[in-house]
Amino acid sequence: MTGSHKLAWLFFGWYGLLFALLAIAPFDRTIWFTENFPIVLLVGVVAWLHRYHVFSPLSYLAMSVLVTLHTIGAHYTFALVPFDWVTDFFGFDRNHFDRLAHFSVGLYAFPIAELLLSRRMVNSRLILLLFPVFTILAVAALYEVFEWQFALLADPHAGLAVLGSQGDVWDAQKDITADTFGALFAIVVYTWRNWPAITEALP
Repeated sequence: MTGSHKLAWLFFGWYGLLFALLAIAPFDRTIWFTENFPIVLLVGVVAWLHRYHVFSPLSYLAMSVLVTLHTIGAHYTFALVPFDWVTDFFGFDRNHFDRLAHFSVGLYAFPIAELLLSRRMVNSRLILLLFPVFTILAVAALYEVFEWQFALLADPHAGLAVLGSQGDVWDAQKDITADTFGALFAIVVYTWRNWPAITEALP
């Protein structure tokens, strides 16, 4: 078994263990289920892709950040995750754990670009580098719509907890911005590490 294969199973094993542990006595079961549902789907997609493509170690590391942070947030609710040391150190007026989780969404631009190049799914360097960022932007926007609709339709307490705005009227825009910064960071790292392979494969 190669190093990447081992890391793949470590990724799935870590998520399974974390999910099981944090499924015990969450703050609110409805919130826990709602927050975990998209991550379970995401890990399922990664598992399906694993049949056709084994990602690099850095991709598995990037993908593990979101599943870890989001699973923790689902257990406590994002507003109540024990993150006071960061809030106090920087003098923030709210818990920014959710912003960190949104930034980690953007890290998925790295494995998306890796998959596009390895499977020769694009024929342009520009598309290779822009498509993952635009994909993250689209997913981020759709997720904000999902949170908005859940907040309207669900129990008010659960709806506000999933929305996680903490009284910030610009929360959705700031979340999408955090997703975008994460995607841009991931693409810069991907380009830096893979530029020779990119220039050799694509015009």
